[in-house]
Amino acid sequence: MISRAEAIDMFQSDDLVGLGMEADSIRRRLHPDGIVSYIIDRNINYTNFCTEYCSFCAFYRPMGHKDGYVLPREVIFGKIQETLDLGGTGLLFQGGLHPDLKIDWYEDLLRAIKAKFDIWCHCFSAPEITNIAEVSGISLRDTIARLRDAGLDSIPGGGAEILDDAVRYRISRLKCGTQDWIDVHRTAHQLGMRTTATMMFGCGETLEQRMNHFDIVRQIQEETGGFTAFIPWSFQRENTSLGRFVKEEATAVEYLKTLAISRIYLENILNIQSSWVTPGLKTCQVGLRFGGNDVGSIMIEENVVSAAGAHHRATEEELRRLIRDAGFVPKQRDTLYRTYFLN
Repeated sequence: MISRAEAIDMFQSDDLVGLGMEADSIRRRLHPDGIVSYIIDRNINYTNFCTEYCSFCAFYRPMGHKDGYVLPREVIFGKIQETLDLGGTGLLFQGGLHPDLKIDWYEDLLRAIKAKFDIWCHCFSAPEITNIAEVSGISLRDTIARLRDAGLDSIPGGGAEILDDAVRYRISRLKCGTQDWIDVHRTAHQLGMRTTATMMFGCGETLEQRMNHFDIVRQIQEETGGFTAFIPWSFQRENTSLGRFVKEEATAVEYLKTLAISRIYLENILNIQSSWVTPGLKTCQVGLRFGGNDVGSIMIEENVVSAAGAHHRATEEELRRLIRDAGFVPKQRDTLYRTYFLN
């Protein structure tokens, strides 16, 4: 593995093509079959009530707001059935940090979903799980174990933003700290669950702070091996209060550079996702030659990033064509990146 200093030199380099070639060589070694995967799943945002007021978020509503909601169970069930009807295999369940929804509410919902549907529940970011533990008055370990026993299959990496407390204090000072995020994922791994790691960059952080994030993810993976994938994406400034201070969003060049360095620096994580939701389909396609071996989900539904200005959309066939045109074989996968689907 390369050193932190070498990674910083890569960020400062103008040799974008060389960086892409190096990342692509690692991708080819880890994924010699030429397959690029995607998933059909749905992101159900079960509530937009939130007490954290993150400056990069345009989705949340304060408690009592007329536009706030908690989705009724029948609405959630309808969305899950639509997902299955489209060939979906997974459910991404994320929402605001609600002070009145305790562990019992989440357990009851997970059990009801599992009793009614055959679907993988990849749900609840680290801030949500920390909040559930706090409002329920139980330990983090007990919270994750109880959610697992009720039907939670794996945990997404959302809520990481940049894993540096100086950055977090500036953009989301009420949200869980770096150590909280680490504790959730490390505990989940200890309990036999897999999780993903994410990074939202381009929110005014320094390269040193971005590398702090990489170092944390790489260290956890060395200790536990519990991350299935790393997913970097760029901050969307439209409609957010932070956008008044971050005047320019990350360029396609910066995205591709960060993606490539992710592949090179996080060699101990098997899958790196080239995102299309924020940078767009063309940049996502180029990202498949910058270390990416997955293009994520067709995103049947997504409300959080779109509220902040990301308006790209993609069908399954568009993603399959994007993959084929880049010279790869498209394969539908499940949440654990198993590409056993015959298509």
